[in-house]
Amino acid sequence: MASSSSSFRITLSVFLVLFGMASAQLSSTYYNTSCPNALSTIKSAVNSAVSNERRMGASLLRLHFHDCFVNGCDGSILLDDNSTFTGEKTAKPNNNSVRGFDVIDTIKSKVESICPGVVSCADIVAVAARDSVYALGGPSWTVQLGRRDSTTASLSTANTDIPAPTLNLSGLITAFSNKGFTTKEMVALSGSHTIGQARCTNFRARIYNESNIDTSFASSLKSNCTSTGNDDNLSPLDTTSPTSFDNAYYKDLVSKKGLLHSDQQLYSGGSTDSQVTNYSTSSSTFLSDFANAMVKMGNLSPLTGTNGQIRTNCRKTN
Repeated sequence: MASSSSSFRITLSVFLVLFGMASAQLSSTYYNTSCPNALSTIKSAVNSAVSNERRMGASLLRLHFHDCFVNGCDGSILLDDNSTFTGEKTAKPNNNSVRGFDVIDTIKSKVESICPGVVSCADIVAVAARDSVYALGGPSWTVQLGRRDSTTASLSTANTDIPAPTLNLSGLITAFSNKGFTTKEMVALSGSHTIGQARCTNFRARIYNESNIDTSFASSLKSNCTSTGNDDNLSPLDTTSPTSFDNAYYKDLVSKKGLLHSDQQLYSGGSTDSQVTNYSTSSSTFLSDFANAMVKMGNLSPLTGTNGQIRTNCRKTN
């Protein structure tokens, strides 16, 4: 019985592989043999870009987030429009907002020169996000690798699945839950707003119309974000250290100085208040939870095996 049972298991596993039902797993050692200098090449390029412009660290982190929330971490956000589809770059959450594409192009070029056709754009985006956080003083984590690149993109999914800055707490919880995240992980990932800036158009309604906001903080923003016009003027998401990856974002929330409506919703008398308070007093807890949640985000529906391709140019399919 034992031998027939084991042979059945072997036959079943072969069947699953042959018919594509076994999902290939990502691996932290994926490029160890095929492109051993891939990670060091990416890190060097990210450090250079962040050194030139500290804000770029936040932009590269956001690029990964906005990629993964649209049909998984597949590099689809990098695709330019073509004759068969409209890409994600002009979706409402991305248009005139998502940046760092040129940095990814530079990294891709460097990696292609040492290992042509081996390292995916999706993996570059995932590693660049980690290296950006680390370059700004945040935690590191082990990035799982082996993603392949999509051959299409979805404007409509980008418009519906990326959480909007206008969302209330329940909407945020739902948006992240739809991607498999717990409320705790959502609050941790929101801490990415400890770096970067936001456009006036995304926080105007908050500073002019909302009551759960520090009045002097709101006043200080109004000269740069007038009631009409100045849509693209920027203000830091973290009032004290917008180019350092720390827990100041949560301290801001406790002080009612969240820039976006969706930020302050995490500390507004709801179920997540206690977690925000915890993160505001324990930087180590936040950094650890954030790193763990980022590993999970990087594992969202990757293309593996024979799905997708390794794009030579991140902006277009092969």
